[in-house]
Amino acid sequence: MSAATPPKDTILVVDDIPNNVSVLFSFLSKTGFKVLVAQDGKRALQTAEQARPDIILLDVMMPGMDGFEVCSILKSQETTKDIPVIFMTALVDTIDKIKGFQLGATDYLTKPVQHEEVLARITAHLKVRKLQQQLEEKNQQLQAQTVELEKRNMESEAFARTVAHDLKNPLAGIIGLTSLLLTDC
Repeated sequence: MSAATPPKDTILVVDDIPNNVSVLFSFLSKTGFKVLVAQDGKRALQTAEQARPDIILLDVMMPGMDGFEVCSILKSQETTKDIPVIFMTALVDTIDKIKGFQLGATDYLTKPVQHEEVLARITAHLKVRKLQQQLEEKNQQLQAQTVELEKRNMESEAFARTVAHDLKNPLAGIIGLTSLLLTDC
């Protein structure tokens, strides 16, 4: 990969319906993303842990482990908790949407999904995530600089105390001699 070519963002698509996966895989691949696929919750968790995708498109209604449970597990693990999750589902009730957001989902798309909407939401959430990562890096740099400045400040204070202590004896002598000179006059 050349230095001018940025790495492709990786998207994990999780859906138990092969046709849904196929359509999204094709569209997102053509759009320039690296697309990973999992057709059940267990594989989704394994893939997310190993590949650390930039974003996850997650179906809610799947046999075995549903999307809500997968999201809950993803958000509870240190290595996957910051990966944005966008639910894709036919569930349109507000209570289902609220549940998804309470579990840590970033967004919610209703099926059938529209390609332009999927792309717009993915792009927006990837941009937000990258800005968050930049902010985290800057915070770490600032914390490191703060530690270094505190260390230097402590060294400066120790040096100032040493200098002050070392100057006391000669200054005391000078003050004593000055006093003698003044009394002699």
